[in-house]
Amino acid sequence: MRNYLPILLLFFISCFAAYGQTVSSFGSSNLPLILIDTDGYQIKDDPKIAAEMGIIWNGAGKTNASTDAFNDYNGKIGIELRGSSSQGFPKKSYGLELKNELGEDIDASLLGMPEEEDWILYGPYSDKTLIRNVLIFTLDAALGHYSPRCRFVELFLNDQYQGVYVLMEKIKRDDFRLDLAKLNPDELSGEDLTGGYIIKIDKTTGSGGSGWYSDYLSKANRRTFFQYEVPKFDEIQPAQKNYIQDYVDMVEKALNDNNFDGTNGFRQLADEDSFIDYMIMNELSKNIDGYRLSTFLHKDKNGKLKLGPIWDFNLAFGNANYYNGESTSGFQFEANLGNDDWQNPFWWPILFEDNTFRRKLKDRWSSLRENQLSDQRITTVVDSLTNLLADAQGRNFQKWPVLSTWVWPNAYVGNSYSAEVSWLKSWINNRLNWLDTNIEGLYVGSPELAQNQDVQVFPNPFRNELHLELSANLRGNLSWMIYTMQGAKVAENTLEPESGQVIISDAKIRILPAGVYFLRIMQDGEVVLNQKLVKQ
Repeated sequence: MRNYLPILLLFFISCFAAYGQTVSSFGSSNLPLILIDTDGYQIKDDPKIAAEMGIIWNGAGKTNASTDAFNDYNGKIGIELRGSSSQGFPKKSYGLELKNELGEDIDASLLGMPEEEDWILYGPYSDKTLIRNVLIFTLDAALGHYSPRCRFVELFLNDQYQGVYVLMEKIKRDDFRLDLAKLNPDELSGEDLTGGYIIKIDKTTGSGGSGWYSDYLSKANRRTFFQYEVPKFDEIQPAQKNYIQDYVDMVEKALNDNNFDGTNGFRQLADEDSFIDYMIMNELSKNIDGYRLSTFLHKDKNGKLKLGPIWDFNLAFGNANYYNGESTSGFQFEANLGNDDWQNPFWWPILFEDNTFRRKLKDRWSSLRENQLSDQRITTVVDSLTNLLADAQGRNFQKWPVLSTWVWPNAYVGNSYSAEVSWLKSWINNRLNWLDTNIEGLYVGSPELAQNQDVQVFPNPFRNELHLELSANLRGNLSWMIYTMQGAKVAENTLEPESGQVIISDAKIRILPAGVYFLRIMQDGEVVLNQKLVKQ
């Protein structure tokens, strides 16, 4: 009979390593260590319970042993569960408030971040790269916005190892977070009443607690729900509620009426640049929740309505198998969300159809791609984050063995951490290529016609196909695109003129409705022809 004792011993040792690692058996990490003790009490969704927290951090580039003294924070906290659908994961995320001995809220700096009392411990679970939120916050901050600061840590809860977490700032009004004027309860009229406010588009179960529904319907006949975030729903005064609701209503009315520059037009009431950058971040990552949930807006005293800060990108960068989240093509603001109650606000198609908005979007994208969002910089950020996790990710996936396992709502399941990271980098590269083509290709109204004697196009008007005659100067690396008058690309392909004569008869051309279009021909990335076409 075979002796199974060694196999059983190996099994129990591996189980202990994966699920029973304690503070004393841990060793050290290049990441800061956070130890939380609830004295045996269970952490609830609400309210927060009292606990003790210690942080070990010996400085950048130094190792942190679990037996080291608490040298970054050592004190009391209140702690609760946080998140919505993510609460169904075994690896939980937590909200923290720092406390003194009397149980009062206190501000403190954690891991070199500015002093505050409210913090979040986010536990990436379905995101097996562990970096998606930190990646987008890092990229967004380089655009000049406030984005929550983050630090990777390893967490122990009641002496049990919990894996890699992200200690991050909670979005708040604060001099070192979202820097807005403080709106006091007695500021009920005049200039005092105009700010600062933070509101949020989210589920009715979101942190804001109460709010109001938009007067305008999305394409799916749903109304956007706005929540009071700052001042909090139980502190905001009726006059303040009325002011911010009326202001948002004016912005929405302007968009619904296609009023961009007139009296009470969109650009008078809202910061268009913040809408453009918000769109770029959510389209870059193809964030399925980016417009409809966890969407913050804010308004400072005497200021315009702005979008941001960005928040909650764990299902972005291809990490969702619904609402086209896994696809690297298509604009997410146009995604068909079916019968979902939480729809993209009606604003985005209207904004995208406005010539000035499209021009600014194209110009901003072109500028960012040269530096902040260049291929090289994004790759550098991804590599720097994953290199930082090189050792800790192994311990995380011993605790939570989800590699090679589907976790809702994964679109891809890799058999290793490196496979997950490689897939993410490939996805980002393909997404950037698609956006380059479809944002750089935007026209603003009727494009300036670029005629070229080396190209002859006929018939015009046309029905089902186009004939091109190209001179010998036009042979290599050619492509064509057809756009609507509003600048939407409706067909494209490459050109391979062997004899100088080409027939374009793609199915997409044949099904185009009658109307006026523009044909663009490009060679080596340069426009050689823009010509108006009429489809009969």
